[in-house]
Amino acid sequence: MKTFTCSCGNTLHFPNTQCVKCGASVGFLPDKLVVADIQPSHDNTYTSVQSEHSYRKCRNYAIEDVCNWMVRSDDDNPLCTSCRLTHTIPNLDKAENRKLWFYMEEAKRRLLYSLLKLDLPIVSKWEDPKKGLGFAFLEDVTEDEFGNELTLKEYVSTGHSGGLITINLKEADPSNRIKIREQMQEQYRTLLGHFRHESGHYFWDQLVKDSDQLDEFRALFGDERIDYQHAMQSYYANGPNPNWQNVWISAYASMHPWEDWAETWAHYLHMVDTLQTANHFSFSIGGAALSDPLHEHPHDDALITERNFTRLFNDWCKLTSSLNALNRSMGLDDAYPFIISISALNKLRFVHNIIEQSAQSKVLEKGTENS
Repeated sequence: MKTFTCSCGNTLHFPNTQCVKCGASVGFLPDKLVVADIQPSHDNTYTSVQSEHSYRKCRNYAIEDVCNWMVRSDDDNPLCTSCRLTHTIPNLDKAENRKLWFYMEEAKRRLLYSLLKLDLPIVSKWEDPKKGLGFAFLEDVTEDEFGNELTLKEYVSTGHSGGLITINLKEADPSNRIKIREQMQEQYRTLLGHFRHESGHYFWDQLVKDSDQLDEFRALFGDERIDYQHAMQSYYANGPNPNWQNVWISAYASMHPWEDWAETWAHYLHMVDTLQTANHFSFSIGGAALSDPLHEHPHDDALITERNFTRLFNDWCKLTSSLNALNRSMGLDDAYPFIISISALNKLRFVHNIIEQSAQSKVLEKGTENS
């Protein structure tokens, strides 16, 4: 994630609602993909030097204080393009849930920023109940059976079904998430990682399922028609494939082709977002500047697409080697505890190509509309 600049010259960060230097209100303008200072105008609207349009604060910004995105004044929806994707919020009668809801929404906004920068199609389930995207933030149901001791009555599984992504609220609690990570013997588990992973399931349905890329998908990832429930039971009963590091990006990816795709998709989003951050802060390795994969570039040349991926991967290897060396110098665990095999690399390239093809389709659609 890059940083942005206030009119006063101060640095603005993605979650900011106020400039700490000049005190100006700050909001994210989804149609411009920038965080900017905003000036109050008439009828509770705001203007910004970054845009020719006027805006309102998202309802969850103005009232709930869990958002910082703006809504164009010509849009009747009280919620921003991020918050309108949320179908179910936590029970706010529990005081601690508001903070967890904030964490959920912030992680979702970071995911959406990357998806928008990659020109991926985002349509809410309100607009398209069949193919739209939605989120539900739910918590396990407990009941008091033994005095003050709570027992689990209903467990919420983080997952995706029919465009609706459900995230268990406890994933927003760092202590709970670390506990689960240790129990599952995972090297990496973050809230943003969950959003990226589950979005992969959604976009498999949108971009791969009925496409002419399905045969290539099956050649790389396997046949997704194998029984998912049986694969899941086998994974949790017997553990990951012992050869997983030579084939898959993570142990969990070895469970089923759908999970392999979702893990690879999430990993690709990790890569492009982290490299954009490194590029924005002028990181260079051996005197060579790291590229920004989220920078706008042509989407209509297969050779350029391949060169872009080659540079992306090479820069990623340089950056992660440096990050791990820095962490070891501090006595910390590796910042990047992954090894990318040739098989995993080819899957990442496939994800890259799918995203590029989706962007190419949008360019062609816009050209047709304008002609």
